[in-house]
Amino acid sequence: MTQSVSISTGIASRYATALFELAKESGELNMLLSDIDSVRALIEESEDFRTTLVSPIYPREEMTSAVIALGGRIGLGILMRNTLSLMASKRRLFALPALLEQLKVLIDADRGVVKAEVVSASELDPEDAERLRRVLGERVGHDVEIDFKVDESLIGGISVRLGSRLVDASVRTRLGHLKNALQEVGT
Repeated sequence: MTQSVSISTGIASRYATALFELAKESGELNMLLSDIDSVRALIEESEDFRTTLVSPIYPREEMTSAVIALGGRIGLGILMRNTLSLMASKRRLFALPALLEQLKVLIDADRGVVKAEVVSASELDPEDAERLRRVLGERVGHDVEIDFKVDESLIGGISVRLGSRLVDASVRTRLGHLKNALQEVGT
């Protein structure tokens, strides 16, 4: 499994780099972002499409024609349609989800956007979410795009992952630290 993930990532990285550079050169990064969202939505919504991406039973010509037609129907830009067509003709569509991830990373880096993941015990109200985004942005000196998640097992507080750094201010973690400290005292 690890080897197939590595192969997918390597293939996706090469296609993503080429597609990103073409889009940037032609001033189509906004279109590319829209295409990423459209293709992601299609992958999430259509089990048939997900299955087709990895199925070896369709001839290359059929896959290529289908991808071109589908891209036109959902309004993909020419760069994304051409890339999907090339991937279909080379039987590389299995790497499409990884390609979308790589493209988003490249576009975010180009725009100076840093990703953060915030997990809280309950949903944050919009004012708190915006204040947190602003504070994190000031700390890192870039715009911050936050992926908010709710995990009731945290009991209270939040956990913030920004790049490779993790700040865990959850009640669950604090109780765990207290439990460990009490166990050390008892031994």
